[in-house]
Amino acid sequence: MLAYARRRTDGATADDVVADVFLTAWRRLDDVPSDPLPWLLGIARRILANRRRSEARTAALHHRLATTEQPQASDDRRGVWLDEKVENALRALSERDREILLLVAWDGLEPARAARALGARPGAFAVRLHRARRRLAKLLADPDDDDSAKRPTAAEVS
Repeated sequence: MLAYARRRTDGATADDVVADVFLTAWRRLDDVPSDPLPWLLGIARRILANRRRSEARTAALHHRLATTEQPQASDDRRGVWLDEKVENALRALSERDREILLLVAWDGLEPARAARALGARPGAFAVRLHRARRRLAKLLADPDDDDSAKRPTAAEVS
């Protein structure tokens, strides 16, 4: 098997191909014929073909990304204006709270979709979102500030 794979690809990839062949054989142990070599070589051939197709897709993607014009970064942050106080409050939050809030407020995901993006259950995400909004509102609340009418509420941030 290793000699077959090495004739068709580099050494490290050949080792991976052989490992994949025997993993497939192990998973399909009941399907292994009495003369397993041709069957195993067929599996190796298909694994190598899949790798070549994957590498071709990756190379095409890299080429497309390299030739695509990148959007210019703008200072207005996609039309969302944040005053200094809001930015400072967001920076003061934990990375987890900031990610939760920005997925909903900035990226426009509904809580169920944002939960999926983070690998969390929707109910747990809803609790985390509520707590993150509360912490942000607490950071934005300044008893010495008379500009409370200008300050966004947690609902406005989300």
